[in-house]
Amino acid sequence: MDKTTNLYPMRINKYLALKKISTRRGADELVVKKKVFINNKLAVLGSKVNENDKVEVKGNKKKEYVYFAYYKPIGIETVSPKEGLFPLGRLDKNSHGLLILTNDGRITDQLLNPKYFHEKEYVVHTKEKLRSSFKAKMEAGVNIEGYLTKPCKVKILNENTFRVTLTEGKKHQIRRMCSALFQEVADLKRERIMNIKLGNLKPNALREIKGEELMTFLKSLNLTN
Repeated sequence: MDKTTNLYPMRINKYLALKKISTRRGADELVVKKKVFINNKLAVLGSKVNENDKVEVKGNKKKEYVYFAYYKPIGIETVSPKEGLFPLGRLDKNSHGLLILTNDGRITDQLLNPKYFHEKEYVVHTKEKLRSSFKAKMEAGVNIEGYLTKPCKVKILNENTFRVTLTEGKKHQIRRMCSALFQEVADLKRERIMNIKLGNLKPNALREIKGEELMTFLKSLNLTN
């Protein structure tokens, strides 16, 4: 049975978002512009859709979505350097590395909602030498102010450097995990989000995500361009 069957009747904006036609906010705009019809009748804000209803969006040109990998430098807040795009997630002012910029609002929930698990990889330098128990304790989950972090993967690169792969993104999580294990972060760089890698990108530079790389990324989020 279709998992969505028991969701009906549902609001028209939720329906259009579920069908990947628009975001909920964008769906409301389409309704206000009188472009949405349910069973050949004009929809209004709050209209409900049943499973077998015929829903049409007239005159709605498919939005051209674009995606960029961006190297956020140290010392600036998370903002988009390109007009019309927004960053997915953030890096704190003292961290640097990969951000994904896009105009595709469909991705926000899929990538940032904690109920989904998507890998993010970082290289971290610490001010002090890493303790012998650091890897095992970090991987098992760390209690940060009452929250136990999910298991992660850690690779020790040298006495002051490790690579960590997380599937969650609490605020300042890596810094807080390290602090709880008596290690102070000297430098934190994000190198990968899912299959998107920072690679040789220079600070404050952009590169477009396209082709097979983009297809793999969107497929992992159950989306198409």
